[in-house]
Amino acid sequence: MSKTESGELYWNHRKQEKSTAVRIGIIGCGYWGPNLIRNFHEVAEAEVSAICDLRLDRIEPFLKKIPGVRLTTDPKKVFKDPAIEAVVIATPISTHYGLAGAALRHGKHVLVEKPLAGTVREAEALVRLARRQKKILMVGHTFEYHPAVLKINDLLKSGEIGDIQYIDSIRVNLGLYQFDNRNVVWDLVPHDIAIILGWLNAFPEKVSAWGQSFVKKGVEDVAFLRLQFPGGVLAHLHVSWLAPAKIRRMTLVGNRKMIIYDDLENVEKVKIADQGAHLSSEDPNPRINYRMGDIMSPRIPVTEPLFYECSHFVDCIMNHKKPKTDGEKGLQVVRVLEASDKSIKNHGRWVRI
Repeated sequence: MSKTESGELYWNHRKQEKSTAVRIGIIGCGYWGPNLIRNFHEVAEAEVSAICDLRLDRIEPFLKKIPGVRLTTDPKKVFKDPAIEAVVIATPISTHYGLAGAALRHGKHVLVEKPLAGTVREAEALVRLARRQKKILMVGHTFEYHPAVLKINDLLKSGEIGDIQYIDSIRVNLGLYQFDNRNVVWDLVPHDIAIILGWLNAFPEKVSAWGQSFVKKGVEDVAFLRLQFPGGVLAHLHVSWLAPAKIRRMTLVGNRKMIIYDDLENVEKVKIADQGAHLSSEDPNPRINYRMGDIMSPRIPVTEPLFYECSHFVDCIMNHKKPKTDGEKGLQVVRVLEASDKSIKNHGRWVRI
């Protein structure tokens, strides 16, 4: 029996029953797909109805973990199933546009992993299609659902750290190299861009980026980005697949206080530092005055961000809500990525976004 024939049996083995849960089909079971499957299976209002991957060996184990789930190697079966209300896409970037577009045209709500698409033109087309079909298009910017990121957002809204002056971010590790000719910018930068756009509630005016290919020719594995926001706020990002240690740290500097967000910390992920520097204007010979106050760490819930994301997607479907990370937000991130690529190819020249 061929794999395709096996897939047919796994698809047809289940009799569909009435359910009030949102039935979901998940396409892609490589690196991130199993995490999505696990979390959607834990959402009470959701039902993982179907799983699709080109390799049956990746999805067959879920027959025991999720009773009644159907398996297939053909995404068209998921799109054409009238019982499936929503499709989750966790496949390589180059396939996002085709798969998400097909799902929307078949009347499905769509959650697609970051980034939304491989070009601005494709992302714009998906946003228009979702609007025309009156379906939810959501992007998996998981860190926007992270309790630590949400806590920092609350701190910024409260004015505790004052006006943000600059943000510095570093996201590096050894691997994972991508094999669809997308560089490290498209892999790692979407996380920090989505976070920063949410914190600042603003869109950058221009970007200057540098990158270098050390392992695979033509695919930058290290990059540095500089983003200029309205009002003079600056953001600097360092991303790499070629680093000896894994680092996930962001620093926010305000004119009152500073914040350090270290995602690898088990307990004190967020630290608020009552520190800063200002120029003394009263002294006839102005000098720099430093403030070295206390450092405190607020309590951060330990719930998995991906569970919040999956729950939010289901809630938006059931209650006709606009997602926090909708297609428009995904499009904004793709605009930054595409402009960064253009800047890298032009040796760091500023590119307006």
